Amino acid sequence: MTTAVTSAAREAMAKLYRASEPDVLKPLLDRAAMDGDSRERVMGHALGLLADLRAAQSKGWVNQFLQEYRLNSSEGVALLSLAEAFLRVPDPETADLLIADKLGDADWRAHAGKSNSKLVNSATWGLVVGRVLVGEGATGPLRRLISRAGEPFVRQAVGAAMKMMGEIFVMGRTIDEAARRMRRPENRGFTASFDMLGEAARTHADAERYLKAYADAIDAIGRDPAAGHSISVKLSALHPRYEVARWDECVPALTDMLAGLAEQAAGKGIALTVDAEESERLEMSLDIIGAVAARPSLKGWDGFGMAVQAYGKRARPVIAWANGLDRIMNVRLVKGAYWDSEIKRTQVEGLADYPLFTRKAATDVSYLAVAREMLDAENIRPAFASHNALTVATIMEWAGNSRDFEFQRLHGMGDGLYERLVRENGYHCRVYAPVGGHRDLLAYLVRRLLENGANSSFVHQLADERLTEAEILADPVEKIALVGGRRHPSIPLPVDLFGAEGHRNSAGLDLSDVATLEATVKAVNAPLAPAGGAVDLAVASADMPSPNPSREREGSDVAAAIGLAHAAFPGWSRTSVDDRAACLERLADLLEANRDELMGICVQEAFKTIPDAIGEVREAADFCRYYAREARAKLQPMELPGPTGERNTLHIEGRGVWTTIAPWNFPLAIFLGQTVAALVTGNAVVAKPAPQTPRIAAAAVRLAHRAGVPKDVLVLVPGGPEVGAALTADPRIQGVAFTGSTGTARKIARALLDDETRPIVPLIAETGGINAMIVDSTALPEQVVADVIASSFRSAGQRCSALRLLLVQADVADTVIEMLSGAMDTLTIGAPGDPATDVGPVIDRAAYDRLMGYRESVRTRWVKTLDVPADGLFVPPTLIRIDAIEDLNQEWFGPVLHVATWAAGTLSETIARVNAKGYGLTMGLHSRIARAAEVTEAEAAVGNLYINRSMIGAVVGSQPFGGEGLSGTGPKAGGPRYLYRFCAERAVSVDTTSAGGNATLLSLDEGGI
Repeated sequence: MTTAVTSAAREAMAKLYRASEPDVLKPLLDRAAMDGDSRERVMGHALGLLADLRAAQSKGWVNQFLQEYRLNSSEGVALLSLAEAFLRVPDPETADLLIADKLGDADWRAHAGKSNSKLVNSATWGLVVGRVLVGEGATGPLRRLISRAGEPFVRQAVGAAMKMMGEIFVMGRTIDEAARRMRRPENRGFTASFDMLGEAARTHADAERYLKAYADAIDAIGRDPAAGHSISVKLSALHPRYEVARWDECVPALTDMLAGLAEQAAGKGIALTVDAEESERLEMSLDIIGAVAARPSLKGWDGFGMAVQAYGKRARPVIAWANGLDRIMNVRLVKGAYWDSEIKRTQVEGLADYPLFTRKAATDVSYLAVAREMLDAENIRPAFASHNALTVATIMEWAGNSRDFEFQRLHGMGDGLYERLVRENGYHCRVYAPVGGHRDLLAYLVRRLLENGANSSFVHQLADERLTEAEILADPVEKIALVGGRRHPSIPLPVDLFGAEGHRNSAGLDLSDVATLEATVKAVNAPLAPAGGAVDLAVASADMPSPNPSREREGSDVAAAIGLAHAAFPGWSRTSVDDRAACLERLADLLEANRDELMGICVQEAFKTIPDAIGEVREAADFCRYYAREARAKLQPMELPGPTGERNTLHIEGRGVWTTIAPWNFPLAIFLGQTVAALVTGNAVVAKPAPQTPRIAAAAVRLAHRAGVPKDVLVLVPGGPEVGAALTADPRIQGVAFTGSTGTARKIARALLDDETRPIVPLIAETGGINAMIVDSTALPEQVVADVIASSFRSAGQRCSALRLLLVQADVADTVIEMLSGAMDTLTIGAPGDPATDVGPVIDRAAYDRLMGYRESVRTRWVKTLDVPADGLFVPPTLIRIDAIEDLNQEWFGPVLHVATWAAGTLSETIARVNAKGYGLTMGLHSRIARAAEVTEAEAAVGNLYINRSMIGAVVGSQPFGGEGLSGTGPKAGGPRYLYRFCAERAVSVDTTSAGGNATLLSLDEGGI
């Protein structure tokens, strides 16, 4: 991939991308600081602006309604949550359930009569009555009297209220309507930047629709260029796969699309600004913006611009980069739009540090410092987007008499802040004005408000009567200097995610960083070192005879391996828990130190994509550290109560030799997870990897031996079913941990019981499932589709937890299936070592033939399938329509997804029909109705339930994994009860009086008498 961002700019940004907050903030504090006289003048301006804001809040029922139901109140959140989903629900039954869910539990009566607005108080009484009508358990004569008419009435009232709320946040449903609204008296003196956005594109059809919307808006705005309005463009709306891994595909395409829009805007005499994206796409955005800025066709046009997010640690060098583009650039400085999601992503991926500031005051410091840079820059025309009176007053102080910049605010927020400045003091303010249908845009904007409420704290503080003016206008520079620029204590670094008492979180790789991605791609595709000899692949013990591939020797080889482990068990069992746990912790460190090699084997032997290979190493390391911590905490002798003169102790011991039989789909993580659990509990282990993936297992065992596990305590025996059968048939095996098919688990269970002379030993089995996701009509289709794509097709569908059966409420099925089909078109199927690949090959010819044969047998039911490369074991991702849940009775372990519908109001029945299949591994639910989540949690007979998220990627220690019924025996891997199953419990009771008296009783004092 290539980049147009200069090497110097890239280096400056790289230094700050995930640097520590104190290091980043130190120069920013100096730049944002003011002397005493300036601070005094700023406070005077800010107090005046604060008075204007509060005066505006007392005017108009809309402002008073928003003040009464603030975002930080449970009632305000309930209303916004209702607004987020209500307008997209097509069926009355689900709409009523949603209303009841959101209105039924809130304390609306506490707000009755509290507002100065009669209209707000009337609306509050409407909410009180609505709660009576729809609240759970509502009874009485009134409820019975209007039960038939009441819910439709409430539904209509809520619908009207949502449309009114839409007008608060959405400028207009069309660009013409929005332009007309800007001509209203309340907008006199203001200009607008129109944003034609709902969600980012999920399909190519979405992208084409957004591109046309932008082009049409430019034409419409361009009919009156003298009005001064502009257009905002979001790059992720123009390409459904705007991702660093798709750099070579999407950057040239987006450059051409943006250039076309820019040339159109330049021809119409209006300005165009490129909106900000999440931090991982920053360099891509700069490449595209820089390439368009350099187009000869746009030379001399001063209407091109970009947004910069001050919460990002790289904001300052981005300003320097923009100032060096050899042209005038309009730069809109914003606080930031994706704070919550960026924090979570950094934690989930185990990255070194956050790309943004974790304190609101730190973002304010960054904003002020960067604003000062912008005011001083020669080639930047600044635009400052803020609703913060202190921020605005500070910029006014620094700008002096200059008016060569503009302020900006969101439509629907900040009323009163800028009116006097614009109409009396000559400042320019532009309103960021979303345009589109309320059904789509209101949901989008509400989610932004809900997700970033913490970053809008000035608006919250303004409405909080408990705060003084001094507290609201406190200097952020002083706040941050007081804490030394340190990170917020409630937001730990990803490595410390599980707290001081938990295990260290495994380190991930930041594939959004171009240099890291390129180095990773090179590493995982490097030729593997030659495999060791037969002995090395079989066992890492010189005492073990070399396995002979002939069946005649397999039994003796297995017997010898078990013999080694059996002889080593007593010594290992006597090794202290702390020493065994330390071996696991050293192994975790070695896994991370050898990450490139292990990832390379995963990619080349198991056909893992690069993100899946990273996840494989991380999960293996997490298992090691988690089980080490669990062992230290839970395997110590326990003193039990009893009568005086008696000591009772419970001891936890190893059972003997365990065999762990691992699958090929997680050849490192599950292989090691099962194995290290058996080891840390004091057992010796004979480990059998899947026959398709012996090489990664051999590498893991070598590292375990380097970490201190004796070679005869952990013995590797590769092979096929015959080896597994020989292992489970040997009476010296005292336990089996198995992950694989339900059929094989049954065979193992029978083998363990066939010999009546052998002990009854535990079997831990994790098997497959017909995993279903239920989607109702309140769910956000874009989120559903993203999670379905990940759950069904990531890892080529070869995960135990993968989604097999999508159940969509009939009222929205056509919409969801159409969007899902479009999203499937964006998938890249190819070599697993290519960073752009989403779906690689299946594991072997047998799996390929089985899946392709099934696909062919249901060809008439295909809804969607994709073309795949001709060479290789590529099974086309396929969506198959079935008539009923009961039509799918078998797990198809690959990129094959079945879809059926269910009727509104039948959630419990639908769950019961899924349960009736007997499997119980994973289930998903997408719904905005909390009661639906409660019902599913109570009634779904599954080991792992995922609500409003994907169904894959269980995290060790957070989401213990394992099923029930036909899907496994439990206990759950990566959970707090897993280790006990590997152990024998031994109680020891000692009569301490038998040697002549109870010393404890005899030594008692007089007890205070």
